[in-house]
Amino acid sequence: MGLEKVLSISGKPGLYELTAQTRGGFVAKSITEGNKISVSVRHNVSLLSEIAVYTYTEEVPLGTIFQKMYEKEDGKTAIDHKASKKELESYFAEVLPDYDVDRVYQSDIKKIIQWYNVLVSNGFTDFSKGEEKGAESSTEKGKDEEE
Repeated sequence: MGLEKVLSISGKPGLYELTAQTRGGFVAKSITEGNKISVSVRHNVSLLSEIAVYTYTEEVPLGTIFQKMYEKEDGKTAIDHKASKKELESYFAEVLPDYDVDRVYQSDIKKIIQWYNVLVSNGFTDFSKGEEKGAESSTEKGKDEEE
């Protein structure tokens, strides 16, 4: 399962996996609890693969941020999302040093850290997109051969 199947549904806690589409919406399964819910088209739903974070130069996809957190934490969970504002901002600045402090709020940082922890503690470890992963590995091979 990639980030393109992971959903955040407004008004519903946690993250969900898209399992099936229906005429009036879709069926999603809670990543943490495993129960299925029916979601109508009236709900505000966000695919994690479509979310990006502002930096001073560009928008960085959420999957890239998750991958940086995963590497920083050696595959373990990050700090608690309920940590102090200063701790959260300091941690996020280590992961994404040039994030736009005026447009990325503390609530955004909390949500990103919480989502990362939910995904990692439920066995989700591949945050890259399939086509990008192959391109990166071939580029890295070329660099190794040149050196």
